[in-house]
Amino acid sequence: MAHLLRINHVTLIVDNLERATQFYQKELGLEPLSAFQFDYPVMFFRINGEQQLHISEWEDVPSFRGHTCFVTDDFNAIFSRMKALNAIDIQPWGKVRQLPDGAMQMFVRDPSGNLLEISSSPDADIDPQIMKDELYEAGLYVSNRNDPRGYQSADATLYHK
Repeated sequence: MAHLLRINHVTLIVDNLERATQFYQKELGLEPLSAFQFDYPVMFFRINGEQQLHISEWEDVPSFRGHTCFVTDDFNAIFSRMKALNAIDIQPWGKVRQLPDGAMQMFVRDPSGNLLEISSSPDADIDPQIMKDELYEAGLYVSNRNDPRGYQSADATLYHK
């Protein structure tokens, strides 16, 4: 049986290519790459040596809860910047949190309304002031759905070796 090896790219739909390009390049530090010669507005960005983010301008409606998770090398700096931009969205998945594996997570909206999860590594040096911020809440997000289906574990992690 064939197996999937990795994610090559994720494509997000934006409503203004230039505004979204500024956000991903200037606010999140992604490097633009050459895109194929499509007949519609598109930008490619390098995330690392194997993964890319593609943004494409269309008139689609963004998802409320669906998201793409990015790992940052400086959660403190991105938290501060996203808070200053008022980009942190606590509606779909709750406030900024520390996960049981130690990783921090927050959810932000890009200028087109796409939801992004920004995560730290479990061993990242986190500014204790974040845990005192009004946008922080301890513990996992609670939906009150009381429907624990799926493969769940007390020792789960976002990071696999």
